[in-house]
Formats: sequence, structure tokens, C-alpha cells
Amino acid sequence: MNQSVIKALGLLDLFTEEEPELSLKEVTERVQLPKPTVYRLLTSLEYCGFLTKTMDSEYDKRYKLGLKLMELGQLVSEQLELRKVALPYMKKLANEINEVVHLVIVNHDEAVYIEKVESTHAVRLYTRIGKRSPLYLGSGPKLLLAFLPDKKRKEILDAAAIRPLNKNQIINEIEEIKRNEFAISYGEQDEGTTGISFPIYDYHRKVIAALAVSGPSYRFEGAHLEMIKEKTKKSAKDISSEMGYR
Repeated sequence: MNQSVIKALGLLDLFTEEEPELSLKEVTERVQLPKPTVYRLLTSLEYCGFLTKTMDSEYDKRYKLGLKLMELGQLVSEQLELRKVALPYMKKLANEINEVVHLVIVNHDEAVYIEKVESTHAVRLYTRIGKRSPLYLGSGPKLLLAFLPDKKRKEILDAAAIRPLNKNQIINEIEEIKRNEFAISYGEQDEGTTGISFPIYDYHRKVIAALAVSGPSYRFEGAHLEMIKEKTKKSAKDISSEMGYR
């Protein structure tokens, strides 16, 4: 573990409702570290936006929590709200189609699976909440990639270790996904599986997540496949409505 990071983050715990502002001297006394070390850690936190500096007088510089923490807190709050809203619809969908249902978001240029409801089939996909995936693999990640701003999407694909021929194929698929507002994939993350995803929108009409269904390909055929698509589409639409999409 990076001890400097641990020490720096530990300083944030010193700022409380009772003591929202602290001086360098006060922080040093509480953590019992050398003053130059504390100063360096506080300066790094300030540079990153986790702390901001006030000045009660020319000689009394004090620190308080910065706006970056508010931004991160808002992001966490939105994700918790999304999970809370989506889960009942995910359970209903999983009960109707009896396949695993995932809720997928973008985080640090990757797809992250933040919620799931299992299938009762003996043969099913085993995934975990918190799983990360490249944004160019699988129906959920690809759908999210398709709705990113053009510049961001290009940056991600340019940075990915993909052969030019495959990259062109992915670009064509992404354009089709955006036109059709749904994605389907075959064996991209797990051999012999099929995935279907639809977008979830918020009140800004922005895609904030993908509702993804997946399972063995032999169960995703014909009329049953069409039924899964329609029910997943409706569930994504219902979740979007609750998130304020009109």
C-alpha cells in the first residue's frame, strides 16, 4: 500500500462538524507526524481540491474540506439513488425472463457493474458487483461507450490495445448501437453467452447507466430473444422515467 496516500486521506478524517477548520499546527499535533511531512500532505490535498485554504489573518492559514469532496459525494449519492430506483425493476425483470440482470455505469473510463439480480437457472453466468470491464467488450459497456461524447469515445478507443481492423468494427457497431438505442453482444466477455442492453436516462436526457441482461446463447434465440428485448427495453424505460427522464 502507498503509505503517503493513506496518511493524506487520514488527515481528512480530522475535519469534523465541530472542527471544520484546522491550522497546520493543529493538524500536526493531532497526527504526531513531522511538521514538514504534514505540510506536504496538506499541500497535496489542497492541490487536488480535497482541501481549501482560508486565512483568518496574515499569520493564521487554516484548512477546510474542499469542493472536490462535495463533487465525489454527489456522485456517490447519485449512484446510490440509481441503485435504489433500479433494483425493484431489475427484480421484476429477472423474475419475468429468468436471466441475470445487471446495472452498469461508466467509472474512470471503464464499465462497472454496480448491481445485479440472479437467474434461478442451474446454468447461468456468475458475475460480481464491482466487476470492471473495458468499454468496448460486452453489450452494457459498448452501449455506454456509444453514448459518451465523441471526443471522449475517441480517446478511450485510441488508448485501447485493439487491432485497427477490430477498432473499425467496434466503431461501426457503436454507431449502430447509438442509432438503435440498444446493444447486443455474442461471447465477448464469456464464450457461448449473449448480452442485451438498453440505456437508462436521467432528467438531463443523459445516459447514466445500462440495463444489461445476459445468459447462455442457446436461451437467447427466436421468440424468446424478442421477449427478452421487449421486457428489458420496458424496464429501462420505467427506470429512466423514475430518474426524471421525459
